[in-house]
Amino acid sequence: MDNTVGKPTEVTMENHITQISREGLEELREAFNKIDIDNSGYVSDFELQELFREASFSLPGYRVREILETFIAGDTNKDDKISFDEFVGIYQELKSKQFSESFRKIISRRDGIRSFGGTSRISSEGTQHSYRDEEKVAFVNWINKALAKDPGCQHVLPMNPDDESLFASVRDGILLCKMINLSQPDTIDERVINTDTNKLTTFKKTENLVLALNSASAIGCTVVNMDVHDLMAGKQHLILGLFWQIIKVGLFADIEISKHEGLIALLNDGESLEQLMASSPEELLLRWVNFHLLNAGTEPISNFSDDIKDSRAYFYLLDQISAQEEDDFKMSVKIDMCGLHEPDWNQRAELMLQQAARLDCRQFVSPHDVTSGNSKLNLAFVANLFNMYPALRTQTNGIDAGQIEIETREEKTFRNWINSLGASPRINHMYWDLRDGLVIFQLYEKVKVPVDWKKVNRPPYSALWASMKKLENCNYAVELGRDVAHFSLVGIGGENLNEGNRVHTLALVWQLMRRYTVMVLSDLGDGEKVGDQIILNWVNTTLSQKRKDTRITSFRDRLISTSLPVIDLIDAIAPGTVKWDMVKRETKMMMQDDDKLNNAKYAISLARKIGARVYALPDDLVEVNPKMVLTVFACLMGHGMKKISR
Repeated sequence: MDNTVGKPTEVTMENHITQISREGLEELREAFNKIDIDNSGYVSDFELQELFREASFSLPGYRVREILETFIAGDTNKDDKISFDEFVGIYQELKSKQFSESFRKIISRRDGIRSFGGTSRISSEGTQHSYRDEEKVAFVNWINKALAKDPGCQHVLPMNPDDESLFASVRDGILLCKMINLSQPDTIDERVINTDTNKLTTFKKTENLVLALNSASAIGCTVVNMDVHDLMAGKQHLILGLFWQIIKVGLFADIEISKHEGLIALLNDGESLEQLMASSPEELLLRWVNFHLLNAGTEPISNFSDDIKDSRAYFYLLDQISAQEEDDFKMSVKIDMCGLHEPDWNQRAELMLQQAARLDCRQFVSPHDVTSGNSKLNLAFVANLFNMYPALRTQTNGIDAGQIEIETREEKTFRNWINSLGASPRINHMYWDLRDGLVIFQLYEKVKVPVDWKKVNRPPYSALWASMKKLENCNYAVELGRDVAHFSLVGIGGENLNEGNRVHTLALVWQLMRRYTVMVLSDLGDGEKVGDQIILNWVNTTLSQKRKDTRITSFRDRLISTSLPVIDLIDAIAPGTVKWDMVKRETKMMMQDDDKLNNAKYAISLARKIGARVYALPDDLVEVNPKMVLTVFACLMGHGMKKISR
């Protein structure tokens, strides 16, 4: 029986050069846009391998290196950047007859893809975008189930997965805010959301959407390519992309060793705990599946696309987790494996999903999503399975669980900030993932520190020279920080970054974040040297002018633990925003800890609601963390000065 689930994109050969169909070009453009995070129209040459991977055309490192050498030699611009047209040219050559024997045709014409014109307001005109119907359906079903009992969402739920209601549902911002809190509880103080649907003016809806976008950024979502107008206009590709990021944050939140010590069982021979902890959630999920497949005595998988199309891996995975949970928790579910003998893959997938439903885990994928190898939705399906039934008995492999270093709140804030800027690759481990310097260089460019990319060693690295090349990058990163950005990097060398030294890496990242936070003040005319005292003076002057009775002497002032200076400042720059019956105003000596935390939650969400992109957490105010406190006041100052300059 022919189990092929897709049909290759139609191509023709003229002079041995593959001509790509319209559908194929749209898919390549979709892949290119995902890598071109700043919508510059270019990707850096070191991102080429990731671009091929995004286009479902994975190439070995040596092959990408050969392509780059050829491209750079013939690059008339000599800018080490690749445009979309140049990428298409490279792709066409790879697909031409001379390579057809070596490389299988990957780009396929996929069912359920809808294409349309139009872009975000920030991106260039005329770009074609597309979205998958099956992803829309999966997200709608997930949201319908997850928020079914939320009284604040009843005006839009349940949504119909077969129409465009998902794109209309975001226009008042309520659903987005609720989804963010579902993925990362307490990110948004729900007292701040405008929820009275009978009185939701355009202004109130805009406030909700601003709150949602700034809060999504605070949990590590990349929202630099979208704004409120895009969401109100129902831009499908942007909305689906945002929902996927938010859902993924929630699915991946607990897939880390500090949350599941049983993941230590996934250590490979000769691998250190630090290496395992630096693995991405995707990598850990793949290891988790293969751990259970090994116990089942069947072959492992290497991806969540081609390798799962026949449902065999899923049948064995379900059987393993149900059996282990039965031992531990006396579950009565016994997976029926008869479906493995069904020759039709779509029917087999349906039988497998019926077994998943018995575990209440039939989420994200349809039989077609399995047989077509939709990697995004299959990843979500597996992540949900893990969260429901990790089925990892405590196996420490001789490692003391006390060695597990839990990510600090400050580290998580920095990591979310980096990821929200669209750093590539995404940061999973603050120290391990910065050791080659490449993300640090991207951050330098974000804060307007010019990087000479000709001095940067970019992957793929040869095994022999990899360590030296990464160290050279780190040396250059320190040089830029010290000599160009004028950061305080006393005693910090490239080797410290390359070794993943916590103190030294944090020192550099903090100064990058501080520069990013106050950069808007420089843009407004205060120059690059915006010192703490300038911000402090502005805060107190603004409070005084608006006749507020709070003042702070420094960013360590214990009055900040009450959040009253922050709330008063918000009221000063955005009158009418604060609902004073929500605020406790006892003095700092009398205020209870719970009241301080409630004030802090309210203050952080209010700041985001009025348009300040705040990454700090409520605990940072309660504990008066001076670094994070500075960023809060700097963001509010930037927002306040923007309003004045309009």
